[in-house]
Amino acid sequence: MREYAAIKPTVYVETSVVSYLTSRPSRDSLVFSRQEATRQLWNEYFNDFEFIISDIVATEIAQGDEKEVQLRLQAIADFRILDKSPAADNLTQLLIDSGAVPQNSRSDAQHISIATVYNLDYLISWNFKHIVNETKREYINRVCRNAGYSPTNLCTPTNLIEEIRMKEKPEPQTDPVLEEIYRMKAEFNAQFNSLEELNAYLKEVNAREKARGRKYIPAPPLPPDFEERIEKAYKELGIERKPENKVSDE
Repeated sequence: MREYAAIKPTVYVETSVVSYLTSRPSRDSLVFSRQEATRQLWNEYFNDFEFIISDIVATEIAQGDEKEVQLRLQAIADFRILDKSPAADNLTQLLIDSGAVPQNSRSDAQHISIATVYNLDYLISWNFKHIVNETKREYINRVCRNAGYSPTNLCTPTNLIEEIRMKEKPEPQTDPVLEEIYRMKAEFNAQFNSLEELNAYLKEVNAREKARGRKYIPAPPLPPDFEERIEKAYKELGIERKPENKVSDE
């Protein structure tokens, strides 16, 4: 069996995050808290993610005071950059035409569309006006879904840190009921030497229960491109897919 290798979640770093990262500590408590959260993400969790930018980010951070520009450019110097995408351009126009992002904020729409089209896990931003706006987020996600894309998680660095901490929580303490369930599961799984054996057993259970008159909710049909998606996933993970492991639509 192939040893599990953790895949780093991908994070699109929007311009405002880079600015908070490199700007001088502020006396304003709100600004300072955002600076601290951004630096905490960098200092404590940088190696847990793959941070990515686009030409839009590189262009926007090059505006303004020359010394500040150099600090911002240095911060993202080693980040991979996403290539220009016609699909992202089309989604950008849709976000604007639908009113999800204002006409005069085209670059914000581009940040969202680029991260979405590239299927990145997160887009981090401090732009509460157009990107991490709670009242607009669901509408933005709906527009992306209607266009056929799975929405990227739009969040602040603080949100991302909170999510990391939630995942780092230790496994909850067990109790006698859970222990018995775990034992039952272990005994059940020990009966089968492969997924094929388990599926054959469940097929028998399925036929028997239907013969007894048990009502089942019909399974949805496989998407037309299901096999292509699965083959692509195996290829990207570097896993050999055995013929007997292919999914049947029976």
